[in-house]
Amino acid sequence: MDQTVAEPMTQDVPETDRKTGLSAAEAAQRLERYGPNALQSDEKTLLQRIAGYFWGPIPWLIELAALLSLVLRDWSDFAVIFVMLLLNAAVGFKEESKASSAIAALKAQLAPNARVKRDEKWQEIAARDLVPGDIVRLSIGQIVPADLTLFEGKYLSIDEAALTGESLPVDKAVGDSAYSGSVVKLGEMTGEVTATGMETYFGHTASLVQTTNGKSHFQKAVMQIGNFLIAAALVLVAMIVIVSFQRHNPPLEVIQFALILTVAAIPVALPTVLSVTMAVGAERLARMKAIVSRLVSIEELAGVDVLCSDKTGTLTLNELTVEDPRPAEGISVDDLLRASALACDRDAPDAIDKAVLAAAEGIALDAIETLSFTPFDPVSKRSEAEVRHEADRWQVAKGAPQVIVELAALTDEARKAVEDEVETLAQQGYRALGAAQKRAGQDWEFLGLLPIIDPPRPDAASTIAEARNMGIDVKIITGDHEAIARQIAGKLDLGQKIYPAGQLLDGDPATVEANVRAADGFARVLPEHKFRIVEVLQAGHSIVAMTGDGVNDAPALRKADAGIAVSGATDAARAAADLVLTDKGLSIITTAIEEARRIFERMTSYATFRVAETIRVLLFMTLSILIFDFYPVTAIMIVLLAVLNDFPIMMIAYDNVSVSPRPVRWDMRRVLTVAATLGVTGVVETFVLFWFVDAYLGLPRDQIQTIIFLKLLVSGHMTLFVTRHQSWFWRRPFPALRLFATTEATQLLGTLIAVYGLFVTPIGWGPALLVWLYCLVWLPLEGAMALLIRALYDRRAQARGQ
Repeated sequence: MDQTVAEPMTQDVPETDRKTGLSAAEAAQRLERYGPNALQSDEKTLLQRIAGYFWGPIPWLIELAALLSLVLRDWSDFAVIFVMLLLNAAVGFKEESKASSAIAALKAQLAPNARVKRDEKWQEIAARDLVPGDIVRLSIGQIVPADLTLFEGKYLSIDEAALTGESLPVDKAVGDSAYSGSVVKLGEMTGEVTATGMETYFGHTASLVQTTNGKSHFQKAVMQIGNFLIAAALVLVAMIVIVSFQRHNPPLEVIQFALILTVAAIPVALPTVLSVTMAVGAERLARMKAIVSRLVSIEELAGVDVLCSDKTGTLTLNELTVEDPRPAEGISVDDLLRASALACDRDAPDAIDKAVLAAAEGIALDAIETLSFTPFDPVSKRSEAEVRHEADRWQVAKGAPQVIVELAALTDEARKAVEDEVETLAQQGYRALGAAQKRAGQDWEFLGLLPIIDPPRPDAASTIAEARNMGIDVKIITGDHEAIARQIAGKLDLGQKIYPAGQLLDGDPATVEANVRAADGFARVLPEHKFRIVEVLQAGHSIVAMTGDGVNDAPALRKADAGIAVSGATDAARAAADLVLTDKGLSIITTAIEEARRIFERMTSYATFRVAETIRVLLFMTLSILIFDFYPVTAIMIVLLAVLNDFPIMMIAYDNVSVSPRPVRWDMRRVLTVAATLGVTGVVETFVLFWFVDAYLGLPRDQIQTIIFLKLLVSGHMTLFVTRHQSWFWRRPFPALRLFATTEATQLLGTLIAVYGLFVTPIGWGPALLVWLYCLVWLPLEGAMALLIRALYDRRAQARGQ
């Protein structure tokens, strides 16, 4: 049942004299040839990383606007635009370099020193100076410094949990391999280095972490929104410029107006606003004991439809437990547990000893004196003790069932019964320990079996059930045998379709995807299997979350759309993950997904509002200039609109929103359809107002400009209440106080500017109140249009899906 790792990637190395070791000169040559025994990563320079934030469609347009400001010597505009560029770069810089942080944590796992034989002498050297062919001695407590082939020594017991997820130490003998990053628990052996650095099994894991780059769904959505707005802005502004030049308007004024209009229309603050929205959500998750290490993962978490959960330490406690002891006939449970506990190392118990001692808690052991103790070793496969209570002396032993059966010299019939019981336990996912005792003058007596298992976390079953209710398919992934996985899955109601990963991942792409989709879980999994499983699910258009805690989980955590490191995870797993749980248990995952879906609704609300406002302002201005040869607002009014809009949209991050019962993801066609409808509706209502105040009231054009400014401000802010809700805007959940108060405050400020003429022509309270009344009349009409378009779009989408 032991999980094994893949064969090491041995380097082509000349033979070494194992008696003398390498000479210093040969070691130096090999160090030059193979490089240091350290993990490597392709890291960009600081300048390259910073430059990356000023490259792309949105930065290019902003930089062009800044350049035009310099040409026109408009220093204030240049300063504002430059600050926007720096702010966007600062937000991005804070969350970059995930791969490098993962590699740094993996580096920290490597042994800092190694005992090596060189020039016929044993000496301590830095682990990074090891080379293939070096002779290395391993002893208890050491971290294995490189991949080795063991050639001398009695036995070695190595903890490979961080590499394979296997919960029990692995026994090694001459001829076996020991892997870099694992920990020696018992014994002492000597081995020859076969691979160092990135060529080790550990290094292969690190290289998988580095290969998982790519844009998130959030980043792709931002690019789509940005590209749409940029294209619309450039086309409409170009039309305005061409027509203005044909009409012989002053060139500098035309260019300046086009510049300001372009900067106001393009989504300069789009990445920042969405990042702030996610940052506020990340703070809330932090209070729930979940640390977000990559902001865009919040949006990914909202769309997760498959959760791949590592078993050991994630679904289970990673603490071995004795369940339902099976005493032999005539033996009590207490007698079985007492003898097993006496055969433990009570001063320095290993994982199995801890489980046995915990099961024997409450049984009096203190009065029994241990006269001698022989610890477990892979050769004898048992531990043994001689004990005394008053005048009574006897021996106890525990270990592998076949060894204890042999020790007790059972009859063939009794031996067959024990073997059948062990096999039954194995099929149920249990490992079995045998126990025996020998009284003075008597033979060894078989006492029974202790079934051992790593039990599920208390909240695992409820978390899985809740995840399924949220539309998420949960799959178990483990390095253990499928029998153990099925036993745990049965307790968690996960299904029994669990198969070896290598078997499911073998075949053509269509067959592999069908196998992965149909499976409830995967057993005997290697790191490359986990990586591949996530890759296959993503290729099938799933958004995948992966939980884990070990070094072996790091590549898949990094590859997953949302990697989740559970409490107690290794540094490598935490560095590769997007979400790090700092409290025990899995229930925080469903809470985090729920919060992520709220954040997603806020981001969708903002994106819809931003596109609608851009269409409303740009299209109205373009048509006004082309048809009526009239600039409906001045340059300063555009700046005021942009500034006053910024305050309420920043409050979207704190808004109250409903939570979708199913996974959500960006549907840009839906966002743009609803936004375009609201934008065109806004253009129509603005032209109706323009006709009324121009043709009917006959107001001067400078006052009409102020009225249009106020109308665009007031109705634009009211549109925010329409986009934030999938139903009628007056229904629950109501707007958050911060959003409502900020929106009304900026509307009031804009009204005062229009009434009293700050930077604009004053219009007085009469026209201002008329604008407010007009906008309030149109508000339910906008809401009705949004509802109608959403309903029609969703109906067509559902029909296409069927």
